Amino acid sequence: MEVKTRLTAEEFFKLYPQESGIELINGEVFEMPAPDANHQDIVGNLFYFLKGHVRVKGKGKVFVAPMDVVIAEDIVLQPDILFVEDINKVKKKIHGSPDLVVEVVSPSTLKRDLTDKMKLYERHGVREYWLVFPLEKTIMVYELTEKGYELFSFATEKGKVKSKVLEDFELEVEEVFGGL
Repeated sequence: MEVKTRLTAEEFFKLYPQESGIELINGEVFEMPAPDANHQDIVGNLFYFLKGHVRVKGKGKVFVAPMDVVIAEDIVLQPDILFVEDINKVKKKIHGSPDLVVEVVSPSTLKRDLTDKMKLYERHGVREYWLVFPLEKTIMVYELTEKGYELFSFATEKGKVKSKVLEDFELEVEEVFGGL
């Protein structure tokens, strides 16, 4: 008898219908630890500025985790923040690749965010990928090019980062990490 060790998104949702903090990467289930207070504060700050910008522009939607994103038949991710321009991708879950993804990196997610997820997002056409490093107070914005992800904008402690996907969006790094 053959034992199936990899799941499809459909099988994943039958096993984990309303769980949060669980992702499916290439058919394998990964549990994520609950984020700490600093992580949540940073996510909240970023979400506030991104959501405000998108609301003013009137184009697309911004979501905060936990929100299931079905990128492929065997990939279901929960980015910290995501933006989709095409609201037809939005059902009860997001179906298809977001246009922008933000991951706040913690020691327990460092390898997955910098390698595994970055490669997945790149391969599946996520146009912009933000990596946020709380300890270093750094934000790195990567844009998808013909060569893959290339650093588009970054700032540490002070200065601004810019988005290529969100027209006219700039963010003071101090506003994200202020008080931390």
